[in-house]
Amino acid sequence: MFEIAERGVVYDTTAQPTENRIAYFTSLCLLHSGAILCGYQNGPGKHSPTSRAGVSRSLDQGRTWSPLPVKFETVIDGIPGSLGCAEMTEIRPGRIIALTTWFDRSDPTRPLFDPVTEGILKSRQLMAISADDGETWSSWRELPTGDLKGCALCGPAVIWPDGQLAIAFESFKEYDDPRPGRHAAWVIVSQDGGETFSEPRQIAQHPQHEVYYWDERLCPGLLPGEFHAAFWTHDLAHQRDLAVHFRSGSITSEGIQLEPIRDLGIPGQIAAPWLMRDGTLVLFVVDRGRPGTMTLWVSRDRGLTWPESDKLLVYSHEERAAISQGRENIDFKQYWEDMGKWSFGHPAVRQLPDGDLLAAWYAGSPDCMSIHWARIHKG
Repeated sequence: MFEIAERGVVYDTTAQPTENRIAYFTSLCLLHSGAILCGYQNGPGKHSPTSRAGVSRSLDQGRTWSPLPVKFETVIDGIPGSLGCAEMTEIRPGRIIALTTWFDRSDPTRPLFDPVTEGILKSRQLMAISADDGETWSSWRELPTGDLKGCALCGPAVIWPDGQLAIAFESFKEYDDPRPGRHAAWVIVSQDGGETFSEPRQIAQHPQHEVYYWDERLCPGLLPGEFHAAFWTHDLAHQRDLAVHFRSGSITSEGIQLEPIRDLGIPGQIAAPWLMRDGTLVLFVVDRGRPGTMTLWVSRDRGLTWPESDKLLVYSHEERAAISQGRENIDFKQYWEDMGKWSFGHPAVRQLPDGDLLAAWYAGSPDCMSIHWARIHKG
């Protein structure tokens, strides 16, 4: 059984000035040096035109944290922009990549999502390098996404012991595009440590475009190139979120092999998977019911079953934002408005060297959201 051993705060925004009061889009990265990095979006509001990427670091296995004086560039080719996530992965000892989605803020009055066209702001997917445990970073380099539009990165990059690297993202449509949206989940793959990348390879797309496999989260499996993916799954045709969906697969230099997508029966939206060293697969899931919850689900058979009796409630939240949409009859445009109001979520989870799990998420009030952590012990 799993149990909470300790709790704390990574980045406390309660004493921060207004321009730093919202932190979310949580990520975790464990380094060979023993340090742990936590990334997040930081600004005066969720997806504000001035949002930046922040990084905090722990030198004691996640018990205490200090923000790093990181200043990632937000102006790209002379165009002002905002940054989404700060996902970090150590691709070899001492060499870390940071990934983010940059949004075009040349017109700061435009929101991220256009309720008329249902498209998102123009974006670029960017990568930077650090060789000093996250203290300093190189300039951004743009990642290739082919001719796909309306793209945004999804969760951490996945790396295998043979050095193969996969970066997950999703595509939809851009702000001014009047055509219907066509959502899909993708990866780009590098065989040379991020120097070059493959063309996008599709992980999930509904053939009739009636179901969206949002916010894919990948973790590596036991074999080279093997992965497990979890999806926030939205049924556009029936106007409701479905249970978390799951897909395993394998990536090689030649292509990708995919198992069927499965409904896990687990309620919730974003789900962060992690395969523990003993073969236990966990999912850290946000569910925006009443009350809202952050729950660790456990599978001991490669994701086939997820017993209710084994789940661990990590955090419970009473949403105080003015949310308009429930579980059924969801208005898609209003749902996007709600996403900008929710005051908890965005799970991340990693296994520590001593075998415990470290989980992180954001939570707070509509005008003040901090990054929280919990150490989870497997008994």
